[in-house]
Amino acid sequence: MRYVSGPMTIAARPGRLGPTTVPNPPLRPAEAHAPFKIVSWNLLRRTGAAVDDVAALVAQEKPDLLLMQEATRAIGFLLDRIGGHYAWAPLPGRIHGLAMWSPKPWPAPPRVITLPSGALVHRVCQILDLGTFGVANVHLSHGQMLNRRQLRRIVSELPPRAAVLGDYNIVGPAMIPGFRDVGPRRPTHAMVEVLPLRLDRCLARGLICHAHAVLPRGPSDHRPIVVHLGPAPEAHAPARFKGMAAAVARLRRADGSGVRARRDPPG
Repeated sequence: MRYVSGPMTIAARPGRLGPTTVPNPPLRPAEAHAPFKIVSWNLLRRTGAAVDDVAALVAQEKPDLLLMQEATRAIGFLLDRIGGHYAWAPLPGRIHGLAMWSPKPWPAPPRVITLPSGALVHRVCQILDLGTFGVANVHLSHGQMLNRRQLRRIVSELPPRAAVLGDYNIVGPAMIPGFRDVGPRRPTHAMVEVLPLRLDRCLARGLICHAHAVLPRGPSDHRPIVVHLGPAPEAHAPARFKGMAAAVARLRRADGSGVRARRDPPG
């Protein structure tokens, strides 16, 4: 059965994208002032958002990039409905996975990396190199230690300017050095329709978020989030990263001094 047309990829794996490879090109003046609109939505496999709902969201928001989690094979029909460019990365052994859609061609197909796995579900991540910055599409595990390990694996693959969007399944701060939580702060999911949680997030490094929003939920159990991202000036990023590294070092030294003081009381 033909379910997509156009440039679909399942597990494209070009060379490693990261700070150790070719650095991002210098920003042109137009790039520095042109926010890039990204929408992220957990569709809720099978019983949630279908192709018609996704097409309606695209028509309403007109994103430069749409990221989807819990996307089934049937979401590939999106290309027949609205055209564009689509990539799907199913989770191993599952009927659903991660998907990306864009109205314009990508500089290179998104690649897929394998994440540390839990006992039940094996996770992957889609990484797209846009040239001026990288974007990671994620659906992390529910375990609060495991999902942070997965996040650290992801950011190790990203260039200096990058954003990580999707369903984090994280409660509390992610605490990834160098990245700021720049997405909307409103709840995006209600556990058993009672406890509101902010599971859908955007962490960014070397980028400025010009605007963000949480959209109506629709047929899914998650609300889509929207961010408008643009590269931060090159001169601003190194100082911020250095300041954060210095702060972490000071905290570690202070903690070490406290431990020694407790172990060796004056006698």
